[in-house]
Amino acid sequence: MSGLVQEAHPSAILELENVHTHIGEYHILQGVNLSVPRGGLTVLLGRNGAGKTTTLRTIMGLWQASQGSIHFHGQAIQNRATPEIARKGIAYVPESMAIFSDLTVKENLHLAARNGPMDPARLEWIFNFFPALKKFWNYPAGNLSGGQKQMVAIARAIIEPRQLLLVDEPTKGLAPAIIESLIAAFNDLKKNQTSILLVEQNFNFVRHLGDTVAIMDDGRIVHAGRMQDLAENEELQQKLLGLSLSSHQ
Repeated sequence: MSGLVQEAHPSAILELENVHTHIGEYHILQGVNLSVPRGGLTVLLGRNGAGKTTTLRTIMGLWQASQGSIHFHGQAIQNRATPEIARKGIAYVPESMAIFSDLTVKENLHLAARNGPMDPARLEWIFNFFPALKKFWNYPAGNLSGGQKQMVAIARAIIEPRQLLLVDEPTKGLAPAIIESLIAAFNDLKKNQTSILLVEQNFNFVRHLGDTVAIMDDGRIVHAGRMQDLAENEELQQKLLGLSLSSHQ
């Protein structure tokens, strides 16, 4: 199934067509075709080294595609600089979280609010999901726990309305209570028509949250479809992922 091409969909907010990415001498992405529906959550699955993080970084312009096209709202962005891509309404939460450890939680969010002062109503909306941020508002972000730092990273990405979120492994190492808060936050974002492309290995998390799913192997998309169909088909799970989602509940 390598080289699978997804059909273009008129409601897609983001589309990758035959995207190749080279990093030094390594050919990481080898013809990625991916469509992210508008207002839904798409999960990108695959083993370590399959190219998932490279896909997110290529969309964001942190690594340049050597071939192919990336369209956001129908406009080509594959040759745009990262700041320009961000200004179009795309936010990226890397696995490393990339927060400013020496700055307070407040200062981290203030820097992310590029369009002016933080909206108090939106800030309270974020506190509703991540109350620890309010508690540690004036603490250096570097002093927070791993889960709290992840809250800061996600809050930075959504402190202003974004059209598309790219999120890499948000639940890695997090306590179940924090994961429940993430589920609530992502569901609320979807209700407000924020599209999300999520790389994740917590299968129970994505099973209940994802609308569509794409599976990568060796730098290509080898399967794309509805998350519900994959979650209900253990034979397909074993074939594509080598495991059963039911064993990860």
